[in-house]
Amino acid sequence: MASCAPVCRRLPMTRSTHKTLLASLLILLWAAAMLAAYWWYEARYLRSFSEQTALFYGEQLRLPDELAGLGPIRLVHFWDPACPCNIGNQQHLADLIERFGPQDVTFYSVQKPGSTGQLPSTLSALQPLTALLGSEQIPASPAVAVWDRAGQLAYFGPYSEGATCTSSNSFIEPILDALIAGRPVNASNTLAVGCFCDWQKP
Repeated sequence: MASCAPVCRRLPMTRSTHKTLLASLLILLWAAAMLAAYWWYEARYLRSFSEQTALFYGEQLRLPDELAGLGPIRLVHFWDPACPCNIGNQQHLADLIERFGPQDVTFYSVQKPGSTGQLPSTLSALQPLTALLGSEQIPASPAVAVWDRAGQLAYFGPYSEGATCTSSNSFIEPILDALIAGRPVNASNTLAVGCFCDWQKP
């Protein structure tokens, strides 16, 4: 009489193989769906960083008469509401206000002429300037100008180089620290590679 042992042993393995294939197929479909979602998200929301070089020449910049001359250290933030580079810059600027605001540094902003938009509430300490002589000629934004206590332009240029702007790669903290300590700074012309938007284009 023949035994059914070989056949009986094979049946559970076949069911197990089907379960493994089904699980593998489901995992493969899930991975394909995640990859498709990532590509869709990347194409829709993420933009690759393209290095742009900008020459910042600050000799033409002049503070309004009521702010010129002796006074506190003055930082002027140039911004374009439509510029995607603002996103990384705004948290850094809020950190600068929190750190240096109590140290005799006043903060102002100049919005790109003809643009519409508002700064976030975290930047409410920025006092808007309707006009700043020479600002129509700046090459790109976001940008920053810093005047010392004597009213001399100490720095004009970007907040940092590269795709992002944080305190770890910023030019501004060392400049403000030097000015607060009474050391002279003269860096009103800078060449930088970073995330910028053309200030001249309408």
